[in-house]
Amino acid sequence: MKHTHPHDLSLEVAASTFAALGSEQRLAVLRTLVRAGNAGLTIGELGKRSDVTGSTLTHHMKILAQAGLVTQEKQGRSIICAAVAFDEVRALSEFLLQECCADAPNQEHDHG
Repeated sequence: MKHTHPHDLSLEVAASTFAALGSEQRLAVLRTLVRAGNAGLTIGELGKRSDVTGSTLTHHMKILAQAGLVTQEKQGRSIICAAVAFDEVRALSEFLLQECCADAPNQEHDHG
C-alpha cells in the first residue's frame, strides 16, 4: 500500500487494498496477526491460530504482503510473519472515516 496517511490514499489504492481483504480467510489471518502484536507469529503458529494452513496460508500471506498489510521475515529456520503494517491498516480505516458526516445537515462531525 505504501501510504500511511488517509489523505494520501487514492480511491484506487484503497479499493485495491480492501480487495486483498475480500476473503474470510485473509481477514482471519490479518486479525490473528494484529492480535499477536509487533512480535508476529511463525507460519506454523499463525496457521494454528487462524485455522488456515499449508499452501492456502502461503497464498493468503502473499496477497496480504503485496497489499502492504503484512510483512514476512526469516529468523533462523523459521519464517516470522508480523502484522507490522499497523500504520497502513490504520490509514485504511481512517480513509473510510475521513469525511464522516461532512454532508449531514446541522450535525456534529463526530464518528467515535
